[in-house]
Amino acid sequence: MAWTSREAYRLLRDVPALESCGVIVRVPDWWNPRRPPRPTISVGLGDRAPSRMGAAALLDFSLSVTLGDEPLSDSEIQSLLASEGGLVALRGKWVEIDPEQLKAVLGHWKKIEQTARREGLPFAEAMRLFAGVSLGGGEAARAAEAVGAWSRVQAGEWFAATLARLREPGAAAGALPCADALHAALRPYQETGVRWLHFVASLGLGGCLADDMGLGKTIQTLALLLWLKQEQADGPSLLVAPASLLANWREEARRFAPSLRLLIVHPSGNADPLRLKRCEADPAAGLKGVDLVITTYGMAARTAWLERMAWRLAILDEAQAIKNAETRQARAVKRLQATARLALTGTPVENRAGDLWSLFDFINPGLLGGAKSFAAFLRAREEVPDAYAPVRRLTRPYILRRLKTDRRVIADLPEKTVMPAYCGLAAPQAALYARQVEQLKKELEEEPGAEPMKRRAVILTALTRFKQICNHPAQALGDGDFAEARSGKFARLRALCETLAERQDKALVFTQYREMTEPLAAFLAGVFRRPGLILHGGTPVARRRGLVEAFQRDDGPPFFVLSLKAGGTGLNLTQASHVIHFDRWWNPAVENQATDRAFRIGQKKNVLVHTFICRGTVEDKIDALLQEKRALADDLLEGGGETLLTEMNNDDLMRFVALDLHAASE
Repeated sequence: MAWTSREAYRLLRDVPALESCGVIVRVPDWWNPRRPPRPTISVGLGDRAPSRMGAAALLDFSLSVTLGDEPLSDSEIQSLLASEGGLVALRGKWVEIDPEQLKAVLGHWKKIEQTARREGLPFAEAMRLFAGVSLGGGEAARAAEAVGAWSRVQAGEWFAATLARLREPGAAAGALPCADALHAALRPYQETGVRWLHFVASLGLGGCLADDMGLGKTIQTLALLLWLKQEQADGPSLLVAPASLLANWREEARRFAPSLRLLIVHPSGNADPLRLKRCEADPAAGLKGVDLVITTYGMAARTAWLERMAWRLAILDEAQAIKNAETRQARAVKRLQATARLALTGTPVENRAGDLWSLFDFINPGLLGGAKSFAAFLRAREEVPDAYAPVRRLTRPYILRRLKTDRRVIADLPEKTVMPAYCGLAAPQAALYARQVEQLKKELEEEPGAEPMKRRAVILTALTRFKQICNHPAQALGDGDFAEARSGKFARLRALCETLAERQDKALVFTQYREMTEPLAAFLAGVFRRPGLILHGGTPVARRRGLVEAFQRDDGPPFFVLSLKAGGTGLNLTQASHVIHFDRWWNPAVENQATDRAFRIGQKKNVLVHTFICRGTVEDKIDALLQEKRALADDLLEGGGETLLTEMNNDDLMRFVALDLHAASE
């Protein structure tokens, strides 16, 4: 029997189905049903070093059609395009070909080749092509899949070497050039971090140092600035940090990098008013002789001359502060002019993939496209296995993240142990909680068609009230009666802290509510029989250092009550071996940062983390939700997602907040 090539192709393609039915089929040795030989469009990126560096660097681009590793001639390509498809004899072997697909994909790459020849291929576009990221959704996503199936994108010599150094920064031989100027001995992983930061800066790219809290992002940054100073880099650098960290940066710079000449642009910085006036008139002249300007996010949004200066580096500390791209401070820092931009954060991705977009919109604008196109790209991949793999490939070279739980990174940091502290509800709490459930149900039923923003506000208000009731009825009612008998949490707190007092252990107690700091401190003073310390958003920046120093003394106060947002970042409180989360934040990343005030380098004891959870309440459900969310930072950069409470339907929401009296009374 003689078959046409098309008939043979149809049979060979159906071999898996026939074999699944028990039919034994013998096929030629060259036929692999999983990867049949077929022509591939080979794309080469960045074989030569570009003439200039930075995100705007232009890379060379090459295009060929290959069979295996051998390029095909123009006549062979035309023969394939003119064929009927299926199996075609080429160079003494049968190959699989779909002329329409090959023509479409080749046309796609030809357009890019023409643009690259005319305008050059920007580094950011080369990164997207190499990662297989085609921003957008719908047809764009489907077209990208077809392109990927028939294409092979390869990094050229220069591009491959650059990506390797970004992705796997290894320790280089010899001391850092800044070693003599830095008054500290860096750990090996910190030296690697400094070299990585310097490489990113030398390329004119943006990077995110996302080391775990306590691994020394500050000292790595100072070492980088000293290195640039020795290279006599043009212009000073700018560092933007939360107000609570200004004193920390100033003291760390004085201690470890005393040769850096600083200027603090903040009312608490005591800067020379005449110098600041000169900066307003002519920033370059006003900053002559300055190596590093430090300011706050608030000041960056209010100080226009910062945007007129050409900075060597623009650095954001606690860069999660710009996760909302629409805030005034996020827009302000993105207007800064700098040769390179760096972000420092222990949580590069918090609750939503959009946070990653805002971060990269600062460090490498345009890499992830616009906010809408990036969101469309993510939506189009929601049902795709390992949906975020292309995003990981695209962003990984720009993020250096080391975890302190990895013993290969640091061996002298003790483990932390998380211990849920479950609490029952006192009778007044249970009654008040049940009334609040009925109130929420009533409000949702009264306006079933309420606009989303109004419904969201109703739900968030109720959720806040539930958590306040779980803390203490006095917080929700505002009656000032914080008697222990009215709160299961207060009773649990006493039981725990009486043990700590006996052991003479110190504790950090975090609450997200400023109004709870005073009642908690008064209650704990009775338990420890000694007064403690309080820090919240209203604590003056100038006073915070003194509070930290007092707590860090061996004979210092036994406890420190802190509001989560004010005390959750930048403070070194290693005297504490216990961290108590009196109430729960919606975001595990924020809780982890607060815990890291104690779980840092210099900690000599095992850190126990106590998370207070009222059984049978919304806090119980929040705890389960947090366990799901805790992996999201890895999951973006590893896959996954979450359902926001305000997007639940009414029935699901009421089940979420309902009181389980049996559990609550345990």
